[in-house]
Amino acid sequence: MKDFFISYNSADKSWAEWTAWTLEEAGYTTVLQAWDFRPGSNFVLEMQRAASEAERTIAILSPAYLNANYTQPEWAAAFVQDPTGEKGTLLPVRVQKCDLEGLLSPITYINLVDLDETAADEALLQGIKQERMKPPVKPAFPKGAQRSVTEQPRFPGALPPTWNVPHSRNPNFTGRKEYLANLKNSLSSGKPAALTQAIHGLGGVGKTQLALEYTYRNVAEYDVVWWVRSEEPATLAADYASLAKALDMPEKEAADQLLIIKAVKQWLEQHPKWLLVFDNAKDRAYVNDYLPQGKTGHVLITSRNVNWRGIATLLDVKVLERKESVDFLLKRTGYTDKEVADALADALGDLPLALEQAGAYMEAKGRNISYYLNMFTVHKNKLLNRAVPSTDYPDTVATTWDIAFDEVMQISSSGADLLNLCAFLAPDDIPVELLNSGVQYLPESLTAVAGDPLAFDDAVDPLRRYSLVEITAETISVHRLVQAVTRDRLDEDEKKKWAEAAVRIVDEAFPFDSDDVGTWPVCSRLLPHALAAAEHAEVLNVASDSTGRLLNQTGVYLKGRAQFAEAKEMYERALAIGEATYGPDHTQVAIYVNNLGGVLKALGDMEGAKKMYERALAIDEAAYGPDHPDVAIDVSNLGGVLKALGDMEGAKKMYERALAIGEATYGPNHTQVAIYVNNLGGVLKALGDMEGAKKMYERALAIGEATYGPDHPTVAISVNNLGLVLQALGDMEGAKKMYERALSIFTEYLGEDHPKTVTVQNNLDSLS
Repeated sequence: MKDFFISYNSADKSWAEWTAWTLEEAGYTTVLQAWDFRPGSNFVLEMQRAASEAERTIAILSPAYLNANYTQPEWAAAFVQDPTGEKGTLLPVRVQKCDLEGLLSPITYINLVDLDETAADEALLQGIKQERMKPPVKPAFPKGAQRSVTEQPRFPGALPPTWNVPHSRNPNFTGRKEYLANLKNSLSSGKPAALTQAIHGLGGVGKTQLALEYTYRNVAEYDVVWWVRSEEPATLAADYASLAKALDMPEKEAADQLLIIKAVKQWLEQHPKWLLVFDNAKDRAYVNDYLPQGKTGHVLITSRNVNWRGIATLLDVKVLERKESVDFLLKRTGYTDKEVADALADALGDLPLALEQAGAYMEAKGRNISYYLNMFTVHKNKLLNRAVPSTDYPDTVATTWDIAFDEVMQISSSGADLLNLCAFLAPDDIPVELLNSGVQYLPESLTAVAGDPLAFDDAVDPLRRYSLVEITAETISVHRLVQAVTRDRLDEDEKKKWAEAAVRIVDEAFPFDSDDVGTWPVCSRLLPHALAAAEHAEVLNVASDSTGRLLNQTGVYLKGRAQFAEAKEMYERALAIGEATYGPDHTQVAIYVNNLGGVLKALGDMEGAKKMYERALAIDEAAYGPDHPDVAIDVSNLGGVLKALGDMEGAKKMYERALAIGEATYGPNHTQVAIYVNNLGGVLKALGDMEGAKKMYERALAIGEATYGPDHPTVAISVNNLGLVLQALGDMEGAKKMYERALSIFTEYLGEDHPKTVTVQNNLDSLS
C-alpha cells in the first residue's frame, strides 16, 4: 500500500509534483499520475488502482479541480470509505482561493494559499499527521481576549495599552464631520469589505490629519492602535514587525523579519479591538500582504494613489468646504471677520496645509487676516515671477511657506538651516540625536545647536510656531510638501551641501555591524532616513563614499531581516556608486560584489551569485595575493554556491583552500576556522564521506562550544549537522540526542516557527 494518492487537475500539475516530492522527501510514498502512469496504460484502470491501493487521497483544491468532471470520482471514492472523516482518508489541500460546496464543504483542509515555500512545506507536513497538534510549549495567554474581573477598566479618554501614534492630536482640527461619520459607520458596520478604508487625496488635503482625528475620537474602541509608515516597503515591514515587541510576542526577537510579520498578522486575525493605520502608502502592492484576514479589527490607509479598489473602500478627500475653511481661520486666529476670512480661504484654495501655515503665522505675529491676505498676494506674485510653478505641490503652499520662512530667517538662521537639513531626510520621526552623532559633518550654524539643548530649542522654536515642523522631546517631523518646497528654494550648490550633510550624519550613525541583531533597533529607527538621504545624495552625486557605504550597510541589515529583494536593490545601488567612484577592480567594490552575491544566493539565483563571488575573488586575489583572509571568505562563498549547483568536487576544493588560509591566519581554533570546517563537513557528507564529515562537524562543535558556550544558536548548527551524519551512519540514538539538543537551543533563541527550528524538528520526526 502507498501512503498517498494525489488527485489533481492538469492545471495544478506543478502543485501536485511539489506535494509528492515534499512528501517523499519526508519518507512517505505517493502515487502521482505524472510520475506513475506510463504511456500505453489504461488511464481509468490506473486511477482505480491508485485510489484503491493508497491509504489516503490528497485532493489538490483549486477552481480548476472543483470544476472538472473527472476529478469528482477520485475524491468521492475516498469520501465513501471515510464519510465521517475519522480516518482522514480524504485530505484536501487548498492551493488557490476557491469556495468549497456540497460534500467537501465541512472537511477541514490544509491551506497553502499565499504561503512561501518554507511555510507551505511546514503546513503540509503538519497537516498530514494523524495526531493531536498540541504545541510543545504552553501558548501565550491571548491578550485582549477577555478582561480579568480584577482588571481595572481603562479611564475614558486614556490611550490604549499598545499605542505608537507619532503625532499629537491637532487642537485646531475643524470640520470633516461627514468624512469622520463615514469612517465610523463603515468600520463599525462589520461588513468585511468596509473594514479597510483607504483615505485618498492630493498632498496637503489633510489625509493624515483625518486618520489622526478618527483615531483620537475613537480611542476607547481599541486596545491596540499601531501606526505604520508605509512610504517605503522596508520601513513598512519594520514598523509592522515592531508590533510584536509591543505585544511581547514570542517571535519578537526572531532574526527572520518575515516570520515576525507572519506572527503579527496571525495575532491580529485572532484578536479583536485593534486599529492599523498605513500612512502615506504608495501602492496597494506594498500593503496587501500585511492586511489581516477576517473581521477582528479595522484598517485605515492614507495615500495619494487612488487605486485601492478590491482591498479597501475608497474615501476620496477633497479640500475643505468653504464654511469649514472660514471656521478654521476664525478659530485658529481668534478674529471674527467672516468676509475677509472667506477671501483668504479662497486665495489659499481651501487647502488645509496652507490654511494651517497661514493661521500659525497670524498667531505668532499677532497680525489680522486682512494683513496676511495682502502679504500673501504680494508673495505669490513674487514667486510666480521668480520660478515656474512646481507640479509637486500647489502654489498656495509655496507662498505660505515663503512667508513663514522669511520670518524664521529673521529670528534664527540656525532654525532655517535645521529645516534645510531635515528636507533631505525622511519626513517623520527624525531623531534629534542624529545632530549629535554627526556634528563634524554639519555647517557651522548647526554645530553649536547640536551640542547645546538651549540653543537647539531656540533654533527649532520658530519652525514650530510657524507650523513648519512638529517637535517632540526626541524627534522632529516635517510635512512632505514642506520638505519639497524647502528643497526647491535652494540653489544647486545649497542642495548638494545639505544632501551631503544629511547622508554623512546618517552614515555615521548607522551601525557598521548591521547584521548583528543587537543593532537592529537602531537600524530600524534610522532605516527611513538612510533610504531618503541616500536617494538625494545619489541624485545630486555627492558624498559617494558615504552613500555607497550607507546603502551597503542598509542592505546587510535588510538581508539579515530576510528582506532579500530590498537588500538586493541596496547592494546594486552601492555597487554602481562604488564602480563609479573607485573603478571596477577596487577592494571596496569587491565588498559590494560579494554582498550582492550573498543575496542572489538567498534569492535562488545561483548562477548570478557564482558570477559575483568569482568577480570578488579575482579582485581580492589581485589586491592581496592568494592567501589573504579576505580571499578565504570569497573562496568559501564560492564553495557554497558550487555546492548548491551540485558541483561537490569544486565546492570541496574551495572549502579546503579557505580552511587552509584560515588556519594559517588565525590558528586551528578560531571561530572563522570553525565556519570553514563546518562547510567542509557539509560537502563531505554530500559526497558520501560520512566519517570525514563526522570529524569536521565534531571539530566545528568543539570550537563553537569553547567560544560561545554549549547553548548558543551557532553551536546548534553544528549539533544539528552532527545529528544528520550520525543518522546517515545508522546511529539513531546519537542522532536523536543531537536533534533534541539543537531543537532546544533553536526553540529558546529563535522560536518554534523559525525555519531552523522547523528543520531540526523535521529531522527529529524523521527518526520515528
